[in-house]
Amino acid sequence: MLVALKRLRSEHDFDVSVRDIDTCPDKRDSYDRLVPVLTMDDEEICHYFLDAVKVREVLSRFR
Repeated sequence: MLVALKRLRSEHDFDVSVRDIDTCPDKRDSYDRLVPVLTMDDEEICHYFLDAVKVREVLSRFR
């Protein structure tokens, strides 16, 4: 997912932070079976695989 997400950086300017949910009990409880998961401000955007359409939709709100 991370590789696919980085490809979108040519279209949109954004930063990526990778977190290990095993070090965050609240995140582990929420996303344990959904890893990898992509969130922005606690909004789940997609999990397992990158949904480029959804990511573009979310990022377009910040133009």
